[in-house]
Amino acid sequence: MPEPDLSELSRLIWRTRYRAPGEPDIRATWRRVAGALASVEPLDREGWEGRFFDLLEGFRFLPGGRILAGAGSDREVTLFNCFVMGRVEDDMAGIFEALKEGALTMQQGGGVGYDFSTLRPAGLRGRRVGGTASGPVSFMRVWDSMCATLLSSSARRGAMMGTLRCDHPDIEAFVDAKREPRELRNFNLSVLVTDAFMQALAVDRAWPLVFPADGLAPEDLTRFNGRVERSWPGREGVVACVVVREVPARALWSRLMRATYNTAEPGVLFIDRIQAENNLGYRERIAATNPCGEIPLPPYGACDLGSLNLTAFVRDPFAGSARLDLPALSAAAETATRLLDDVIDRSRFPLPAQAEQARGSRRIGLGITGLADALILLGMRYDGPEARELAAAAMRTVCHAAYRASVGLAREKGAFPFFDADAYLAAPFIRRLPGDIRDGIRRFGIRNSHLTAIAPAGSISLLADNLSSGIEPVFAPRQQRRVRLPDGRAATYAADDPALVLWRSGGRGTDMPPAFVDAHRVAPEDHLAMQAAVQPFVDNAVSKTVNVPEAIDFADFERLYRRAYELGLKGCTIFRPNPVTGAVLVRGEAGRPADGGAACCGAGEEG
Repeated sequence: MPEPDLSELSRLIWRTRYRAPGEPDIRATWRRVAGALASVEPLDREGWEGRFFDLLEGFRFLPGGRILAGAGSDREVTLFNCFVMGRVEDDMAGIFEALKEGALTMQQGGGVGYDFSTLRPAGLRGRRVGGTASGPVSFMRVWDSMCATLLSSSARRGAMMGTLRCDHPDIEAFVDAKREPRELRNFNLSVLVTDAFMQALAVDRAWPLVFPADGLAPEDLTRFNGRVERSWPGREGVVACVVVREVPARALWSRLMRATYNTAEPGVLFIDRIQAENNLGYRERIAATNPCGEIPLPPYGACDLGSLNLTAFVRDPFAGSARLDLPALSAAAETATRLLDDVIDRSRFPLPAQAEQARGSRRIGLGITGLADALILLGMRYDGPEARELAAAAMRTVCHAAYRASVGLAREKGAFPFFDADAYLAAPFIRRLPGDIRDGIRRFGIRNSHLTAIAPAGSISLLADNLSSGIEPVFAPRQQRRVRLPDGRAATYAADDPALVLWRSGGRGTDMPPAFVDAHRVAPEDHLAMQAAVQPFVDNAVSKTVNVPEAIDFADFERLYRRAYELGLKGCTIFRPNPVTGAVLVRGEAGRPADGGAACCGAGEEG
């Protein structure tokens, strides 16, 4: 077959990020990836190579960027996009060991997430050495410098997530950190917000800021009289914590919201909900996510990602008979589940602990991309109830097909090693699955502890000719995309929405499709409603950015985060254009190559 007709931008993305030496076209890349992953199959490798290739061809399935770039290549890289790293021990040796592990992981192409709640707040003394702590934010600057150093030799922007508990005494410094335009630029930041905090916020109670007593020097223990018990990252069960001080819950929330309003960060992770919905909650505690938030992970956990392109499953686009082929989507999800499971056995791991965790749980994150373009092809406005029903149906189809495929893989290859039937079947998400899936898990086990996630899919959606990414609405009919080149420069390219291109190719002139609506005309509440529509079928999490206008009233902005909590979401990220970050994407006509600037696809967007 001839090579797909790629745009100039798509060809550039392929050539600079995913092409292996000697590959003449994108089909050769698909063949390399299919062959590499099928090579770990115990039987019928040639048959599985063909099925994997068919899944990849035509961008029906977009594996995570590290898979596409690394599988079958001769480079010593990991096939996992991102990792959550181990506990940062609260001493100098532990801090710099964690830094080294992060550097080794990023060197092989993996993004990293860290929870810094384990580090003593600024001004307190340690139990063992007795030195005065400078606080988590000060050490995050060291990570930031490390990431910037690695970035200088790579076309892929470094990806890091940093989290801190909402009851850590340094939470205010963390919240305000990125108000300084040059501060922590290589981090995404998120606050771990607990149910207890949201309850305190609702009634405007005082909120204690605390730290585990066993980490403090005796002289500091005598300074503080208050004691509470908390579940704390890196500790088993609940531990006694010293109350360092108290703040009004609403004052802290307002400070967080003001920082987010003014700088677009930190985001919010509803950590108790994440833990309660964790399929492996019986054996692990989660305190961080990958850099874009779609995979909450335990220490040394990894994300193995891929997205099914919904536009490839639309039949009769723009016609009265237009429909989403759910049976074909289901079949593709089954094959994609096997492909992503094979990634675990084929991949290198920067650290032994990462290999142990990935092979023990066999987590994968299968999701969807191109939702907004698929809706346009189907004649549905993104912000309508019909669109949310379609999105839910698509994600339900993917979820149930993936779980059934994973049960079949367990019957064929064995369940994931950390599997405990009674505990796993008691998990809330598993209890909500159809009876036949639960029965299959009871009889045969399941190959993968988690199966679904919705990633931002930024770079891989650009590869697929500017496909609308993840479940985001179309940003604009035409946009300018800045892409970092291997020599460090940034080039600007015009990118037309593919649904609009298809519409106009049918002789319809320059008019917009009736269902076309861009991100700036979608009400913020409808962004949240779309995220809520798919969340019930996602056992990991959903990466979604709620775009709001710069002129939005602060009170309305703040209410969106409360609404996200009410809707049962695991996290929320709202982007308002602001003087610190500017605009992530630019609407408009074609640009030209330009010196300097940052890549359009930010930390972790390869999905």
